[in-house]
Amino acid sequence: MCGFLLLTLTGLSSAQTPGKAPSLTMAAVPLVTAQRTQQTMVDLNFRVPSGYHVNSNTPKSEFLIPTALKMEVPTDIVLGKIAYPAGKDMSFPFSPDEKLNVYSGDFTIAVGVHPLRSVVPGKYLMHGVLRYQACDNAACYPPKNLPVSFEIKVVKEKATPKRNPAQSPHVHG
Repeated sequence: MCGFLLLTLTGLSSAQTPGKAPSLTMAAVPLVTAQRTQQTMVDLNFRVPSGYHVNSNTPKSEFLIPTALKMEVPTDIVLGKIAYPAGKDMSFPFSPDEKLNVYSGDFTIAVGVHPLRSVVPGKYLMHGVLRYQACDNAACYPPKNLPVSFEIKVVKEKATPKRNPAQSPHVHG
């Protein structure tokens, strides 16, 4: 059993290239204003270095590591939908008959933030991590985590106008 486990682990690690893995970068996010009680989408823009790609959020094989964003949000701010872009189907020299679903160049992940009515208006820092595995045309590197942060400014919800109740069309006598 130990020999099988050792062979299995050795086989998995041979698909990864030792050495310095390329790093994704994230563009600075301008201050986002989010109204209480409404979801606001925040675009996070990432760049894959030239000559590399990362698996999309929905890779075509269970053995591939998907690009995944995990966010921690302050109390009373709800994390909404995380919208990943569609990947591009590409084949590579290390597996020419298989198409992989990848991101390369620039890609954007949109994150929904939804401040509840109980949130005190003000600025809040959102933290998270983008986990990805970069590959070149020959092999893949060990997975990496990219810290993600951006600031939102929570503002009060718009006041709803108070309307007078409709008058009865009946004559009161």
